[in-house]
Amino acid sequence: MIPSHLMEEQQKMHVAERQKQLAADTDRLVSLTTALKEQVNESDKNILSLDMIKKADEIEKLAHSVKERMKG
Repeated sequence: MIPSHLMEEQQKMHVAERQKQLAADTDRLVSLTTALKEQVNESDKNILSLDMIKKADEIEKLAHSVKERMKG
């Protein structure tokens, strides 16, 4: 059996790593959404590029991942 102080330390490290990953993922979300907004603003109103669709898909997946990680 693992001593309780070691379990607490492991839990603290896990929480810190999760927070670090959340921060990195949200930074990536900001970057992707900013890039997508710029592409949409510069594009023809009747045409969506494949790159824009891929970027929106990546945003969706990353947002879902962040949401699930926040739940615990």
